[in-house]
Amino acid sequence: MSNQYPGGVISKTPPTVSTASASGVWTLTEQAGYQKQGVWPPVLSGPPPTVEYLVIAGGAGGGYDRGGGGGAGGYRTASGFAVTAGSAITVTIGSGGAGSGTSSSRGGSGSDSVFSSITSTGGGGGGSGSTPDGAAGGSGGGARNNSGAIGGAGVSGQGFAGGNNTTNDGLSGAGGGGAGGVGQNGNPQTTNRGNGGVGLSSSITGTSVGRGGGGGGGSTGTFAGTATDGGGAGAFNSPNTAPGAGTANTGGGGGGGDSSQVYNGGNGGSGTVILSYLSGYSAAASTTGSPTVTVTGGYRIYQWTSSGSITF
Repeated sequence: MSNQYPGGVISKTPPTVSTASASGVWTLTEQAGYQKQGVWPPVLSGPPPTVEYLVIAGGAGGGYDRGGGGGAGGYRTASGFAVTAGSAITVTIGSGGAGSGTSSSRGGSGSDSVFSSITSTGGGGGGSGSTPDGAAGGSGGGARNNSGAIGGAGVSGQGFAGGNNTTNDGLSGAGGGGAGGVGQNGNPQTTNRGNGGVGLSSSITGTSVGRGGGGGGGSTGTFAGTATDGGGAGAFNSPNTAPGAGTANTGGGGGGGDSSQVYNGGNGGSGTVILSYLSGYSAAASTTGSPTVTVTGGYRIYQWTSSGSITF
């Protein structure tokens, strides 16, 4: 087989594979007819010119007493981000917000995560008694169980709004927004009460992982809002079940508290920063913050769970 290449045509010798991505010895036939052998893919050297990133902020805490679920931390990802060799790049990992412990305050909002010029906004806290509206954030917090309470707004390109409550049914708070969808409204039905918004899946580490889910709303009955992709489920009191916390390093929102035994909302999960580039390029010259470094599938991957830096 052959494959077009600047200055000529690359052909496999012998032609035993059908894709140009296969490794091995290839022959470069230049336009003048001269043949030259080389290795495919080309051997790379030096620091990478660009990287792929995933930057997730800290998720928010859930609200108090049939509170709204916490919103997920802002979620930003893209490839082709240009980096400069020799310049240290700051990495900041956002912490999760605390679940509310009083009816007078919402769940705590999450903190921002930062890589270079990329900032993901912390999630918005879930609504509580005297502050029933969810807070705005990367994804917005869900509303408490109050008639007319509204969920917090999400940041465009980072997450979605928290759910609303249209009736004071005495049952459940709304779900916090997620990176992939809005939180469910508070619902007087016996099931599906205020589920957290879904997150998003990324394979930047070589394995598909869901992150950035909103927290579920808390309930006074036998069902509460569920959550996925790192979000915590809401509390309910028959039987007594505590609210779930957002999973660490996913930016998941915490679940809302119930109305009789576990009033407090669940804590939000911390964020993360992950970078990936072709492993043929050099390893980073230095890092701080003790990132986990792996090489898999032809890519070199750095994941931070605490703040630090990287220099290529």
